Amino acid sequence: MESSVESSMVPRNPWNPPEGGFRAWLTVLASFVIQGLVFGINLSYSVIYFELQRILDADGVTDTSYKTSLVGSLSLGMTFAFSILAGILIDQFGYRTTAIIGGSLCLIGMLSSSFLIHHIEALYFTYGILFGCGASLSFNPSLAVLGLHFRKRIGLACGIVSAGASVFTFWLPPALGAMIPAIGLDWTLRVVSFLMMLIVVAALTFHVPAGAGVQGSERKKLELSNILNKENWKKKKFVIWTIGVPLALFGYFVPFVHMVKFVSINFPSNDGKILIMCIGVASAVGRVAFGMLSDHKRINRVLLQQISLFFIGVLTMLLVAANAWTYMILISLGIGIFDGCFISLIGPIAFDLCGPQGASQAIGFVNGLCAISVTLGPTIAGKLFDILHSYTLPFLLAGAPLILGALGLFSIMCVKS
Repeated sequence: MESSVESSMVPRNPWNPPEGGFRAWLTVLASFVIQGLVFGINLSYSVIYFELQRILDADGVTDTSYKTSLVGSLSLGMTFAFSILAGILIDQFGYRTTAIIGGSLCLIGMLSSSFLIHHIEALYFTYGILFGCGASLSFNPSLAVLGLHFRKRIGLACGIVSAGASVFTFWLPPALGAMIPAIGLDWTLRVVSFLMMLIVVAALTFHVPAGAGVQGSERKKLELSNILNKENWKKKKFVIWTIGVPLALFGYFVPFVHMVKFVSINFPSNDGKILIMCIGVASAVGRVAFGMLSDHKRINRVLLQQISLFFIGVLTMLLVAANAWTYMILISLGIGIFDGCFISLIGPIAFDLCGPQGASQAIGFVNGLCAISVTLGPTIAGKLFDILHSYTLPFLLAGAPLILGALGLFSIMCVKS
């Protein structure tokens, strides 16, 4: 296989990244922590979901599956929706400033949520929108900044950084599960808000190498023609990828949000948090392994991402057919491996298609357009469960767009650079 995009796709840049060094690997470590905290909390929401729904049921709230899943869906959705704003802020004010603002919003959102666990409408704003916005302004710089330090090993760097989410997803569900019965959901969220301070500390280490020539080092006029990178939208392959990936992701986060509830119904003697941990561990392995693999010159990164989306869709559908706990573990491990592959390739593909100068907004726009998908998918699944009292149809429907989206991305190969 030839490279995922021809060299002519990448804008010429006379500056070459250092491909390592202390500051580069310190940036990787800081980004690892940021992505671990942001996505570790988001992907562990099924633990919070279970307890929050119990509290709302006790308060006499109706449609609790739908309303509780909407909180987590908003958080995930806003994490992606504000990515467009994050890309613009990065170009205007720099990576460090944007990430610090994001970490501060995460802290405020989570801390205020701890006082509002009996007020679901307020949680839509504090947990869903405020924390989600902060998460977006934190994680986008942590990914885009890597292109200033790496090019030949960008896949490895992105793989290591994105593995932070998997590592944190491994220990956060049992940690949250232990804290909630011991100190309550309110104090658990306060502990989490304290962890959000680490995002600000990590962002302080972000470094732009001399000569990088990125926009954040120069203050442009705040005019639309200067804010938006119009060159990205002249690249047909980028446009197809930016549209195709969000369409595929309608069912992507359904297992993450509803897994614990699904297990409590179908495997009541087992702990659903174990499956979230399995996904996290396997995803960590997949992110580093496929990140390294994608650095090989003969690997087609877009095709590799298509394969990952296809198998995530198939495995999501197979969850409803699993009649033994062993099968559930194997399916979860498979979802994790291919999740790692998909996530680790977002950054490298953006750098391939748009080059280092356009990567921050390329990442921001593809993530931003994913917001609708990741918000609606788990929410619709929760609403269907309230109606059907079964996860069979929700999980089958969740797998379909992943498979169709993966097949649709073949159109990239039909377009000239």
